[in-house]
This record gives sequence, C-alpha cells and structure tokens, in this order.
Amino acid sequence: MTPLTTDRRLSLLWRTILLLTVFVMITQIFLYIWIQHSVRGHFEQMDSETLTHAAFNLRQRMSATALEQPSTPELAKQTVNSPQLDQQPLANPKLDYEVKTIMANKSGQILSSSPTGFTSAADSASLQHLWQRQFDQPFNLQLNNHHYRALIIEQADYLALIALPMDVHHQYLIQFNRQLIFILIAITFLLVSVAAFSVHLGFAPLATFSYKMQRINAEQLSDRITVSKMPSELRPLADAYNAMMDKLEHNFDSISRFSDDIAHELRTPLATLSTQTQVMLSKPRDNSEYVEQLHHQHDTLHQLSALINNMLLLAKTQKGLYRSQLNQVNTATLLTKLLSYYEVIAEDRGITFIKSISFPALLGDESLLQRLFANLLSNAIYYAAADSVITIGVAATSTASQTKITISNQLAKPMTQIEADKLFERFYRHDKDNLWHAGTGLGLSIVQAIAGAHNGKISIIIKDQYTFAVHITLPIVQ
Repeated sequence: MTPLTTDRRLSLLWRTILLLTVFVMITQIFLYIWIQHSVRGHFEQMDSETLTHAAFNLRQRMSATALEQPSTPELAKQTVNSPQLDQQPLANPKLDYEVKTIMANKSGQILSSSPTGFTSAADSASLQHLWQRQFDQPFNLQLNNHHYRALIIEQADYLALIALPMDVHHQYLIQFNRQLIFILIAITFLLVSVAAFSVHLGFAPLATFSYKMQRINAEQLSDRITVSKMPSELRPLADAYNAMMDKLEHNFDSISRFSDDIAHELRTPLATLSTQTQVMLSKPRDNSEYVEQLHHQHDTLHQLSALINNMLLLAKTQKGLYRSQLNQVNTATLLTKLLSYYEVIAEDRGITFIKSISFPALLGDESLLQRLFANLLSNAIYYAAADSVITIGVAATSTASQTKITISNQLAKPMTQIEADKLFERFYRHDKDNLWHAGTGLGLSIVQAIAGAHNGKISIIIKDQYTFAVHITLPIVQ
C-alpha cells in the first residue's frame, strides 16, 4: 500500500486521488445545479401552461355569465356561485391535480371559491393587492403551509385567483434531490475508486524499478528490466535504466580489470626488489656488487614511478577538462619541438619523418596535447620498420570546429585490425619480446583518454597488414 505522506508531502498516488476527487465533486455540483434548474424549469413550464389553459376557460365562462345575467351585486353573487360555473372543470382533465379558484369583485370582497373550503385559506390575502402587483403574471403563493402556483385575471367587474397546488412538486423535488445526491455521491465514489485503482496499477511497474535497484551489487550488475512488459509510458525509462546498467557493468568490469592489471604490473617489480634485497643481505659483498645492485633497483624504481605517473595522468584525463584549461595551442610548433627530440632516437633505426607544412591551432591543454603526440610518435617509432618513413598529415573534417591529424608508418611485422584495436586496452603489449621498447602498456590508453577529455576521437586503421595509421580528431580554434 502506498503511504499517505512522505516527508510531510502527500504521495503521488494520494495527490492524484485528491485532485481527481476535487475535480469530480466540482463537476457533480455543477451537474446537480443544472439538473435542479432543468427540473424546476420543466415544472414551472407545465404549471404555466395549466394556469393559462384554466384562465382561458374561466374568462370564457365569466364573459358568458355576464351577458346572460344582470350585473347587480346580488345577481353577480348568484352567478359566481351557480353550479354551472363551479361544476365545470377549469384545468386540463389529463392532469391529476385540481385547479383552485377564488372569485372576488374589484373591491377585494370574496364572492365564491372552488372548492368551497378554499375561501377560508385565502381570507388573509388581499386579492386586490396581489392583482396590483402580479396582474396576469404567474407567481408563487403559500396558504396554510401549502404551496401554490397562482395567477390573477380580470374579467368585467370581477377578479379571479387561479391557484395550482405545488405540494406534489415539492414532495417530488425533495425525493428527487435525495436520490440525485445519492446517485452523484455513488458516481463520485465509483469514479474515484476506479481512478485510484487505475493509478495504482499504473504505478505498479515502478515497484519493479525499486526491486531491481535494491538488488544492485557487484554480483547483480547483469540484471535487466524486460521492456516489453512495461507500459508504453515507462518504456523509455526502462530503456534508460537498462542502458545505465550496461554502462555501469562495463565500467565496473573495466575497473576490475584495471585493478587486476595494476596488481599484476606492480607485483613483478616489487617482487624483484624484494628478491634482490634479500640476496644482497644474505651475505657480505663487495662495494662494486652493492653499486651494481643499486643501479638495478634504481631502474626498477624508475619503472614503478613511470607506471604510477601514467596511472595518475590516466585518472586525471578521464575526469575531463574545465573550460579554463582550454587554450590556443600552436600545433606546428609543438610537433616541430617533439620531432627534434624523436629524430635522434629514430636515426638509430634509419627512420625519417615527413610533416605537413601547416597545421590549424588546436584548442586544449598544451601539456596534455604534448603528451598525446609524444606517445603517438613513440608508438610509431616502436612499430615502424627499419629504414621507413613516418608521415604526419592533417585533413579537414565534416565539422568546422575539428581537424583530423594522421600519423602513419610501415610495420616491421604484420598486424591485423583486431590486434590493433587491442592496443587501446590498458597494460596491453602487442610485442612482449621486443626489449628495445620497454613501456608500461598505458601509452595509447592515455592518448585515448586525452582525446576524450578534449571531446575528440582516435582510431587505428590497418591496411594490407603493414600500413599502420592513427587518426585523431581534435577541436581547433575558430
């Protein structure tokens, strides 16, 4: 069951139910008012038609009686009380309630009523006053706790009050209101219940996300959500969750492999240092042996220092660069400076460099870009065949804000594209038997990380198994 409140705020389910309840209640109130108005209007229209019909009949009889009999007060009284007038129905015979009438002269004196007992109920009312205020207009009248819809007409020297009982209407409206209120409350409860159940079912898949997230640990990173079982509204969320878990699993595996590789890389030199120290301490030795052993240990410590520095640089570049670290870098000057250093190393194997004349200025961190190109040139010399040429070229890209620099060389040994793709893996060495180049296996991993920190890309393309080309895309100053 969804809790009512969380942190003093209504839960999403209860907020939805509350808003829906308020909306339905407001709608029901307007609907109740409209139905009441319609029913009352219908009854008033029926009463008006009945009163109009009764008034028309009464006027005809009063006119006929006035012509046949004298107009003295005594005769007029006899005329009004005559059975001929009282016994004939004034209302529509199809209606099942009786129309009541009171006859009076213009001075307000009551002459007769139909039925006879109705006169006493109207004693307190002044027909002349009502005639002056409500002449020929239907109005509501209350006599002896009874409700009437009334009409006063004038014919010759007489006034006539025609009253239609409304107690049946009042009783009907009271019962109708009770039933209508009960029906509207039942409809409101039903709609809110159905809506609450629907919202609960709609939120039910979210429990799957909660369950999956609670199970996340180092051994449960492969668990995924079945997107096809999710409602269409939650499928993008399920896809995003699965994509996040894919990245998390991949990164966790990378960190695990990286930790294993670090342990493996550090174990060998540390074991070597420990063994060499134990051997030297096992018995007294000459000073020359101590000096020679110290040189070996210094080389091992230098290798460890380089490995640690490379790992720190790799961790630094993986965090990305701040905008304040991006500056204009003169690419041609940077490459010229690096080539002057590596040409001395390359001469020993007869390797020469060919560089393009002009390069666009790069936008980035100069020290990191220098490390990037230094690693690429060192890698090119490492894999290049003796007496070959290393070419450094530049080309435009489809994006005006980037440029592509290519460093290519001929390989001494054939290499496949699959083997080349592994060169970006940390601590991977393609030719472990080559003692001329003793690296840590992090060179191209650092290059890839630096390129990524500059929002660039790097790729290796092998052609004919002997042409090795590194394409790197970097941002330029516009």
